[in-house]
Amino acid sequence: MVSILWISVVVSFLVSYVGLLFWIKKCKQIGLLWEDMNKFDKPKNVAASGGIVVVIAFALGVLSYIAIRTFVIKQVDSIEVSIFAMLSVILLLGIVGLVDDFLGWHRGGLSAKVRLILALVASIPLVVINAGSSTISIPFFGPVNFGLIYPLLLIPIGIAATSTIFNFLAGFNGLESGQGVLVLAALSYVAFVTSSAWLALIGLCMLAAVAGFWLLNRTPAKVFPGDVFTYAIGSMIAIMAILGNFQKIALIIFIPYIIEMILKVRGGMHPPRKQSFGIPQRDGSLELPYKKIYGLTHFSIWFLKKFKKKVYENDVVYLIHLIQIIFILLAFLML
Repeated sequence: MVSILWISVVVSFLVSYVGLLFWIKKCKQIGLLWEDMNKFDKPKNVAASGGIVVVIAFALGVLSYIAIRTFVIKQVDSIEVSIFAMLSVILLLGIVGLVDDFLGWHRGGLSAKVRLILALVASIPLVVINAGSSTISIPFFGPVNFGLIYPLLLIPIGIAATSTIFNFLAGFNGLESGQGVLVLAALSYVAFVTSSAWLALIGLCMLAAVAGFWLLNRTPAKVFPGDVFTYAIGSMIAIMAILGNFQKIALIIFIPYIIEMILKVRGGMHPPRKQSFGIPQRDGSLELPYKKIYGLTHFSIWFLKKFKKKVYENDVVYLIHLIQIIFILLAFLML
């Protein structure tokens, strides 16, 4: 009977993929297109903000999961409260991301201060249900009970941090979506082996929605994710860690993004910001945009040039995926 819950994963994938086909067509009709910054001459031919479809697909997948539990399995308990809180956070941050997208990164979008405040506000649904466990095992200190500090301070900080930092490592065809697939697959596995099967299945709903998006976002991209995508996926990482009580494992998986944040801070967080893009050449290869390294994409171009004459967009994406897989495997050692 429980196997019927997998229908929710299928719903997420189908709504995402089919919905994106319609979204791409509509964006081309109305001219809602963005420049492909790593292509020569930067053609403005890629559908914008496809992440909104991913968020909708995830929401419908999750609602179908709840419907099956309610009407078919006839099992309703406290899990639904956690699921609706999760869904509320992701929908709120999806709205924030969509607003940021339409303001446009060319014009600066929402200020860092406003994004941070809105992310903190979006975390309220998890705060009010006192999500997760306030006792966390700290290296060298052992289990520490943070009491009210956990829901009132640590949860908002976690949501705000992951939703904004996940947005830093972006700008290449298939990068954000591929990273989303890897990270969500890892966290869903962790949730399953730590006896949170329901959380694993919800994670797979988001994974399925992202996978449908990745098929259309990989090189050559037909649709871009936008901030609506990165905010939602970033917050999902923190939410799964909180509800599953595997914060340490999630932190290790998130290390590539912490490195990216440090490199971005090195380049300055105020306009004009250092961008992650390379300099596209006529033959499709990429050159370093700066003399110094201000992100993992820059590092990847620099590193790959040590071994090959020409570095292409896919090369950069695959190397970053490899780095992510290494940290995922390191995190699994803690299970």
